[in-house]
Amino acid sequence: MAIVRLEDIVEKVQTSHPDGDVDLIRRAYIFSAKAHQGQTRLSGESYMIHPLEVANILAGLNLDAAVVTAAILHDTIEDTSSKLEDVKAMFGDEVAKLVDGMTKLSRMELQSREEREAQNFRKMIVAMANDIRVILIKLADRLHNMRTLAFLPPEKQKKVAQETQDIYVPLANRLGIQKFKTELEDISFMYLHTEEYQEIAKRVAEKKVERLSYINDLIEVVKG
Repeated sequence: MAIVRLEDIVEKVQTSHPDGDVDLIRRAYIFSAKAHQGQTRLSGESYMIHPLEVANILAGLNLDAAVVTAAILHDTIEDTSSKLEDVKAMFGDEVAKLVDGMTKLSRMELQSREEREAQNFRKMIVAMANDIRVILIKLADRLHNMRTLAFLPPEKQKKVAQETQDIYVPLANRLGIQKFKTELEDISFMYLHTEEYQEIAKRVAEKKVERLSYINDLIEVVKG
């Protein structure tokens, strides 16, 4: 998979929001890169790949510069020595509130992971996030984490997949973001029901080959 470029994200935001302050995005990248310096993902890749991917997912939904900026900064308070006051001073109240909302959701998720019921936790997320954009960032964050789930141990994969199926798939559905819902659901199914998933994938691949063969034969008939 190609690594997303910062300028690709900027271009997407400029296209959907021509008057948006994309300089915020560039400054957020510098801030986040310094904050996460030396940190890596379980894949061995630079940690910065994650916030960039999350930002890219949101830019693809035509969200504005403030949301994309917050996505790039979303782990800086939780996982580095950066302070919310620093974010507020450099990026303003709107971005700081979004980052603070993400930080609170992440801490709540960590603290209640063992004891919550999925339905109650979904309600807590909606209640805590007084800005719907915080939930969008959270869903994009979960989506990229699911895309890289292969780097976790099998037991952890199933646990995260079940959590995603129980909590984040219904949230995406409730918000009407079918693109998120479908991919989160598919990846969860792949890890929770691996044999069934492989069988379905095999059948789909066979059907694709059959369709291509039929199309090629039809083309030859038309040419002849």
